[in-house]
Amino acid sequence: MDQRTVCVHAGGEVDPGSGAVTPPIHLSSTFARDADNALVGEHLYGRYGNPTRDRLERALAELEGGGSAYALPTGLAASMALLQAACSPGDRVLFSDDLYFGVRKQLLGPLTRWGLVAEPVDLSDLDALDAALSRGSARMIWIETPSNPQLRVTDLAAVVARARAAGSLVAVDNTWPSPVLTRPLELGADAVLHSTTKYLGGHSDVVGGAVVIPADSALVEPMLEQQRVGGSVQAPFDCWLLLRGLRTLALRVRAASEGAQALAEFLHADPRVVAVAYPGLPDDPGHAVAARQMRGGFGGMLSARLGSREAAHRFVGALRLWTRATSLGGVESLVEHRIAVEGPDSTTPPDLVRFSVGIEAPEDLIADVAQALDA
Repeated sequence: MDQRTVCVHAGGEVDPGSGAVTPPIHLSSTFARDADNALVGEHLYGRYGNPTRDRLERALAELEGGGSAYALPTGLAASMALLQAACSPGDRVLFSDDLYFGVRKQLLGPLTRWGLVAEPVDLSDLDALDAALSRGSARMIWIETPSNPQLRVTDLAAVVARARAAGSLVAVDNTWPSPVLTRPLELGADAVLHSTTKYLGGHSDVVGGAVVIPADSALVEPMLEQQRVGGSVQAPFDCWLLLRGLRTLALRVRAASEGAQALAEFLHADPRVVAVAYPGLPDDPGHAVAARQMRGGFGGMLSARLGSREAAHRFVGALRLWTRATSLGGVESLVEHRIAVEGPDSTTPPDLVRFSVGIEAPEDLIADVAQALDA
């Protein structure tokens, strides 16, 4: 079925007890036994499972074309759980040298102290990946495409082919494109990660993370252990909010993609803008690959470089309609002078401005950008 249909119906079965069309919230932390000490239903304790979380996890697996999904309390909890489920101390992980700075800090901080060997590589450059693999085996290749915040595009099928030959797993952070635009498991990835805070929730009112894996994956039991023993599970109410957000996911992502395309074209034509990174632009270095592995648009995220840190700071401060805030994927358009958020260890160019286009009228967003450039 079309993803628009899947988004509406996945995890949205009519409640058999009441006939409710909107799924109920099961807030219970524990579940009863009968006089013979047998469980009344299929659930034991909230850490092991919950009917509301079950619905969400089934829906996420269906959206990504996976066999099972795991709902976790944050995106970083999801990345930590996946890396610890898939890797052991001493394993080597190659990761995109441009990616969400929180995952970078995790890889080079607590996971390095845990014993992981993490190495940044420009995964949009297959020669660079080949060179990294030639220097030694890698347990996992961690991809973010388009990357955050510079929107480099990685050829998923090509990386998967190299990973198979090298005996490496491939994990893909699919937060930016969402399963509406890209389904990495179909291209051979071993795991998909989401910060469900972003597009899947879509309303800037819930924090969460998720991992989705194929049905026959060897990661099934290790991921269950991360939830049941590690205790990394999402609360029922948050799961319910995410189920609500999924219903409009396809419509929101496509609207945001259309707005981002229009804004990217406007910025690209303005001589005051040094560079625009957006895979929907025909002259973007990643356009051909993105056009092949993304469908229905190129996403709601883009970045622009304005020539100096001062110019970027001044521009962001002059915007009136855009909200200056950290996050992405909501119905409202957000903007950041990214290096000011990431801090002194950032690898982001100091003049880069990151845009998360919402579902407002593109012409209104562009008019605000135009007046801020004039300011």
